[in-house]
Amino acid sequence: MNDYTEQSLSVNTDDIFQWTKQWYPIAVVDFLDPSHPNKVQLLGQDLVLWKDGTGQWRCFEDACPHRLAPLSEGRVEADGTLLCAYHAWRFEGTGKCVRIPQAKDAATESQICANVKACAKVYPTQEQQGLLWVWGESGSDALIESQSRQPRTISELETNSDQVVKLFWNIRDLPYGWDFFMENVADPAHVPVSHHGLVGNRYRDAQYYDMPRIREISTQEGFAFGVTTTNPTIINAVHDFQPPCLMKISSTFTDGGQLILALYATPTRPGWCRHIGCQILVKNNEGRTPKGLAFFALPMPTWLGHVLASLFLHQDLVFLHYQEKTLLMQQPEKWLDAVYTPNPQDKMVITLRQWLLKRAGGGVPWFGGSNLMYPPPQQDKRQLFDVWTTHTQHCTVCQKAVSRIERLKVLSYVGAMLLLLVALMVDARALSVQAVLMRAGESFLGIWPPVLFWVFLGLAATFGTTGYLLQRFSRLFYVYEFDHAQNH
Repeated sequence: MNDYTEQSLSVNTDDIFQWTKQWYPIAVVDFLDPSHPNKVQLLGQDLVLWKDGTGQWRCFEDACPHRLAPLSEGRVEADGTLLCAYHAWRFEGTGKCVRIPQAKDAATESQICANVKACAKVYPTQEQQGLLWVWGESGSDALIESQSRQPRTISELETNSDQVVKLFWNIRDLPYGWDFFMENVADPAHVPVSHHGLVGNRYRDAQYYDMPRIREISTQEGFAFGVTTTNPTIINAVHDFQPPCLMKISSTFTDGGQLILALYATPTRPGWCRHIGCQILVKNNEGRTPKGLAFFALPMPTWLGHVLASLFLHQDLVFLHYQEKTLLMQQPEKWLDAVYTPNPQDKMVITLRQWLLKRAGGGVPWFGGSNLMYPPPQQDKRQLFDVWTTHTQHCTVCQKAVSRIERLKVLSYVGAMLLLLVALMVDARALSVQAVLMRAGESFLGIWPPVLFWVFLGLAATFGTTGYLLQRFSRLFYVYEFDHAQNH
């Protein structure tokens, strides 16, 4: 057994981490559509998010108490109630049922609505730093317990300082579990290799470094490791794991600026997690803004940042999906029995796995227990690169963008056809004039079409090319395939 494993195994055990008594970021508020219910998942439980008449986002179990029909298939009515589209029962934000049209009369309806069985199951929610957070349990006790704990927010975003620049939030459902997401972001050694060409070079930057422990392991507060980087522009780098959902990666530069990656992962269902992340740039004392991660810190609209995020996320997506499936098939008694981790770069990953084993009950306790099964490995890896169902269909910003791009594409193709028609008409007119001159016995300058024809033909080609490029670009909202063998 190597020294890195022994250090992780020697941590003293205290109370067990309670997965359901935590706040989880489940959505970016600005990307949600308030006009209808939004289906989400947390810890294996189907939930529905909706905005009530008071303007507050609510979270219910996605099951009507009447016959368990999914409330996410219902409607948000003009009066701010949530209507079940099966029998038109209506619920207000507190979960109380306020309308049952099948009741005999108003008195009977009021009596039925007053029964606790008629209430929807409500999960506490709150908005912090642009994110919608959901508590992992429902009920009156959960409401009280949730008030005693704060979400894992980013302290730098609470300063309201001009020195702090927050970039756009990104959100994506990923086809691998919470533990593999956290394992991946606890492992900076993979970055220049997996993300070759975007962040570093696999042949030049895959080097030795150590990861000294910065903060000791704690059941409730996690742990932190530093990175002894050889980058001359960075004087300090820290990976800070704050359970249940945050990996905060901070890099401090020699000029005093700082780059913070806020990387959240919420366990949604077995084999899947929801990632929400952003970059935070802290200016130095001279007001200079540091460089961000690759080109993602350049000024760009949010929807473009979301589309381009696939270029980064898909570079290690396939690894993590199949790693998880391989581990599940081997079913080792301990994670360390299945892997070989001889280098100090693996110390934080080992500690994460030991935290899970000794402090957090071995892993995420899914709602439904054994009734929920991990999906099998995807046989066609191209299916893993789906962007529409894992992001675009849930993001109002990207839906509007792709709609505009589709309109521009159609206009470009229509414009190309009209310009081509005009060019042909100009050419036809020129040919008719030449024919008249020939019959009159007068000379003319060859048979080439006039300049105006070439102008319109060139414009038609430009519009047609624009439409084609827009069509190719819009595909990024639906799928982006990546192959490391082609990434030279």
